[in-house]
Amino acid sequence: MSNNQSQKFTKAKGASEKVKSRLHPRNKHRTRYDFAVLTTACPELKPHITVNKYGDESIDFFDPVVVKLLNTALLKSGYNITEWSIPEDYLCPPIPGRADYIHHIADAISHVNLENNTRKIPVGNTVKCLDIGVGANCIYPIIGHSEYGWSFVGTEIDPTATDAASKVVQANENLKDAVKIRLQKKSKDIFYGAIKKGERFDLTICNPPFHASLDDAKKGSIRKLSNLKGTRVKTPVLNFGGQTTELWTEGGEERFITDMIKQSKQFAENVYCFSTLVSKQSHLKSVYASLKKIRAVQVKTIPMGQGNKSSRLVTWTFLNKREQELWRTAHWKETKEVGLED
Repeated sequence: MSNNQSQKFTKAKGASEKVKSRLHPRNKHRTRYDFAVLTTACPELKPHITVNKYGDESIDFFDPVVVKLLNTALLKSGYNITEWSIPEDYLCPPIPGRADYIHHIADAISHVNLENNTRKIPVGNTVKCLDIGVGANCIYPIIGHSEYGWSFVGTEIDPTATDAASKVVQANENLKDAVKIRLQKKSKDIFYGAIKKGERFDLTICNPPFHASLDDAKKGSIRKLSNLKGTRVKTPVLNFGGQTTELWTEGGEERFITDMIKQSKQFAENVYCFSTLVSKQSHLKSVYASLKKIRAVQVKTIPMGQGNKSSRLVTWTFLNKREQELWRTAHWKETKEVGLED
């Protein structure tokens, strides 16, 4: 469970903060959920709202049905989505954390002007993003297109997830011409087959499967729920769902990322900025070693935080400064100026 979405429900340690200061300044979800707005967008959520002992409206974040309704409400009220659904037991992602990735990666490719403390973020459909493992939920393309107008290609190895993501795209007029979903037929391939000959992407994003096995995923769920409830939980309940390919892969997050880095070298001229979420800090050592081995020109680590949980984005490119400048001039037709603290 995301600490973002669970923090109101788990208030034994104190009332939730009014502003979630660890989230990105442009994240829509930095303040408490406005349930009046959310229930207007999704009336089915209303019967599940309760008032806790602190006098705050909240929901049962341990109930997967209610969590799915919350996500539906958030997407409809905040991201111009009219229809959204995922197959039963598929990953229902914590939206605040996913939005943070999009905003941080937007900053990572922006042009900073220190003279007036502003940054120019490339926006519009000429900015092309590749989402590795888009999932049935299609969350990153939804948020990225809504916030910055970017176009997306989402890849997925699970045919059911591919079909579900495609249905989300087709059900929303604003996504039809902006998002394409591709089935990755070879599970070991990450960029091969995903990037077509001559195709260019300004960004690649990825939220890798974390666990190394299904058993590890179940144990992790038990630990998380036990910590949140303050009592021993014996049966894993995936309240945010998740299928095998979404939760675990052979070798876990560390191997997946190092494999992705190795493959990225072959597409050095096709991509302006590669990126991935790294959930576990201890994995950074092997990530940096892999990036050094393939001689990435520029590597950045961007800290992120949701509730009590810390994670980070790692970005890399094979383009030198001159090549980056030429890329920006050729591909980015429109920019959005924001303050450095926004």
